Amino acid sequence: MFPKHQLGLSRISHKLISNQLEVRCGLFFKRSLKMAHCYFLLAPQIKVKLRLHNGLKFSDRRICEKCGLLVLGVRNVKMRKLFSQCLKMTSGVAVLSMIAAQSAIAVPDESQLNQPQGEIISPEEALGVLQNRPTLNTPLNRDTSKQFRDNTSGDGMSQVTNISELRDVSPTDWAYEALRSLVERYGCIVGYPDRTFRGNRATSRWEFAAGLNACLNTIERLLQENVAVLREDIEKLKRLAQEFEQELMALKSRVDNLESRVAFLEDHQFSTTTKLGGEVLFTFSSASGERAIDSRQRDDIFNFGVDGRDETRRIDDNATLGFRTRLNLDTSFTGKDRLRTRIETGNIVNYSRATGTVMARLGHDIFRDADVRIGDVYYRFTVDNLTAWVGSNSLDIDDIFHVGNDFLYSSGSGALSRFLRYNPLVFRGPEGMGGGFKYKLWDDLFEVRGLYLAENGNSPDLGQGMFNGNYSTGGQLVLNPADNLGFSFTYLLSYFAGTADPQGDSRPNTSSSNGSRVASDPFLGAPTLRDSYAIQGDWRINQTFNLTAWGGYALARAQGKDKDGVDRSGFGADLWTWSAALSAVDVFKEGAILSVAGGQFVTAERVDAFTGDRRIPDKDTPYIIEAQYKYPLSDNILLTPGFYVVINPEGDEDNNSIWVGALRTTFKF
Repeated sequence: MFPKHQLGLSRISHKLISNQLEVRCGLFFKRSLKMAHCYFLLAPQIKVKLRLHNGLKFSDRRICEKCGLLVLGVRNVKMRKLFSQCLKMTSGVAVLSMIAAQSAIAVPDESQLNQPQGEIISPEEALGVLQNRPTLNTPLNRDTSKQFRDNTSGDGMSQVTNISELRDVSPTDWAYEALRSLVERYGCIVGYPDRTFRGNRATSRWEFAAGLNACLNTIERLLQENVAVLREDIEKLKRLAQEFEQELMALKSRVDNLESRVAFLEDHQFSTTTKLGGEVLFTFSSASGERAIDSRQRDDIFNFGVDGRDETRRIDDNATLGFRTRLNLDTSFTGKDRLRTRIETGNIVNYSRATGTVMARLGHDIFRDADVRIGDVYYRFTVDNLTAWVGSNSLDIDDIFHVGNDFLYSSGSGALSRFLRYNPLVFRGPEGMGGGFKYKLWDDLFEVRGLYLAENGNSPDLGQGMFNGNYSTGGQLVLNPADNLGFSFTYLLSYFAGTADPQGDSRPNTSSSNGSRVASDPFLGAPTLRDSYAIQGDWRINQTFNLTAWGGYALARAQGKDKDGVDRSGFGADLWTWSAALSAVDVFKEGAILSVAGGQFVTAERVDAFTGDRRIPDKDTPYIIEAQYKYPLSDNILLTPGFYVVINPEGDEDNNSIWVGALRTTFKF
């Protein structure tokens, strides 16, 4: 049995995988075997472990990915059986060694292996010989070698006193041959990027010194592990270290300097980059039912048939196919910021005209007749726990506030209906230009957010601008008591100019196009101030189910005269809304999501009015129910079939329900 110090073994791991054997991190114990790779089976007493490796053919050489030592794969179907027999041994050893020398392979017999090939030096003595040398804790590879060569050029080169310092180290030099023998025996150089060591190429003195340093570090580590090596190898290392002492010293100082420079660059320099991301939607959809009318308008309609149905109100059952394209250019200057510029176009139908109500709108509709426009233009940056937004175009409330509802909020991959994406009372309103912030407290347990956004902040006209036109301002508190549970409390104050204002070329929209006509304009065109309050919870019940629910209330207050010049200042209206959604993940396929959601549209349950006003509270409560199934065809293609139904459209049960079916295909890149 071979003593461990004679074999020179350390850190050999094993694992039986297939019918191929690979000994990793093995060290050579025969000095005379050049380019030889010795692999063997040992008895359990030495605690040497073997590993089988898939994919290696006979005499393939590789570099160990962890430690950088050369290894050899041995293809042998009988190796598994041989290994099992070896483990049963309580004494003795079965030795398998394969020797590769360029194009020849030989197998030494056991008598040869029992003969030491040189004088063994004790680890303590060897460490004493190698102590007090220059050290460099950087492995050799081609990239670092290039850096070393580049750093030696210029006026910073020190004067040399030996002509040998002015030339490269050739493979015919004794130093080159000595180092190569050490590399082959101890596997102490990581090698090239393809994990090979090419021992037949000339190197610069700087590259050679780096390789020498790697061997010195490897052998010192082995000696510290009480693994003995040949005295002849120690003498080689000592002589090499003396001849290349200046290079080793210079390399140490250069690497120290390089590390400090790299650390500085990592902290202070970031290459400005712009990434292109895109989303393309194809939507095939159709609506059916009757056009909805406001119950206050019903008395003005006289063309009902005998059965009380108005045939002219039937929704045309025409299927439509539209698209929406968004290209996002995200630029970062520091790595912690983002400047977003969005280009978008599309022609997906807005069903409010066809159905007579905004309640039937798709959540991703866009009708620009394929005209291209600039969408989002805003900048977001982070400083410690503070994140801030500044935008000059299409900076929306939901860009700043935490919306939640992770499975349904996105227009491209969320709810098919507009209403069920998020709470319209606090996440929709006058928006587009302004800024906001987010501040994290107590390890993300709390988040405080705030914003101020104006709708026409770029206009200097009377009644417009950043502070005199339509605007939204508010705050939000986000609480995350657990990883799977989150709550948000949101307040939003919004101002909607009416038809009596200089800006008022349209009526107020206090429901943000997610409610009845009464809820959208309760005061007949008078300027309106809306105070909105909302609470929301998101609960990931388990790995499969997620529950989201939110509720909102808003107090709308008239701020002046209506479209007929009647002063309605001080009048108020109560607006209510709620929603709940349950999503199941990985249904029938990994990544597929089945969602069922429903809720109440923004409804006016109280409206102050003069006697005889036609603007009275909604007669009935309008609801919506949606079901959808998101099926990923690939990582970049998502197919979403589904439908939703609007019950009591426009808050009037006399209106028939409106059904909308859609098949949305989402492409992301």
